[in-house]
Amino acid sequence: MKKIIKKIINHCGLDLQRLSPSTNASAQLFAALNHVNADTVFDIGANIGQFAQELQSVGFKGKIISFEPLTSAHSLLVKAAKDNPSWMVHPRTAVGDEDGEIEINIAGNSVSSSVLPMLESHSTAALGSAYVSAEKAPIVRLDSVSKQYLTPESRPFIKIDTQGFEWQVLDGAVETLKFAQGVLLELSLTPLYGGQKLLREMIDRMETYGFTLWAIQKGFTDPVSGRSLQIDAIFIRN
Repeated sequence: MKKIIKKIINHCGLDLQRLSPSTNASAQLFAALNHVNADTVFDIGANIGQFAQELQSVGFKGKIISFEPLTSAHSLLVKAAKDNPSWMVHPRTAVGDEDGEIEINIAGNSVSSSVLPMLESHSTAALGSAYVSAEKAPIVRLDSVSKQYLTPESRPFIKIDTQGFEWQVLDGAVETLKFAQGVLLELSLTPLYGGQKLLREMIDRMETYGFTLWAIQKGFTDPVSGRSLQIDAIFIRN
């Protein structure tokens, strides 16, 4: 029966593989979470919940707290997490280096939205990602809100996908990072947003916090040139 199912799937141009850290990015992240016994994940830059859903689909049973600043995406995020006791959605807000209000640029594809200005290197490599509007949103430091989701025994893990704004998120999470067991960061190899920090600086900073680069995963690739523009990097505490 397995051979028949595999043959049908292959006939559709797809492949069927057992989930493994060596072949699946979510399974690799799940292995990292297990390695450090993480029980709580801060999902910063959740969009409509893709990350949380994928993480739960590979077996993560811990608590997920999602943060999203866009009104439309946050509404869908709340619906996705409804009736899921392990998945909480924080009130609509951006996460950064201050507590207050900020303007978010809204991308045509939603997922490329950012506080920072988008560069041509990004918009030309991802058609439909150009900004179409903007909106105001609250902004908080992770340090200002993380304690309400943690206990003294918690072993948190932080995922940051904020389209070039990761450095500022780290600025506002210095205290939380002291207790974090690991971090998943989206890192750019070339400037895609104005003023963003690139891969080398980000890795150096994570090492000063006591984290080791544990895995690199494929991210955003220019479909024409084939150049890697962004990667996802998993860091775990030394």
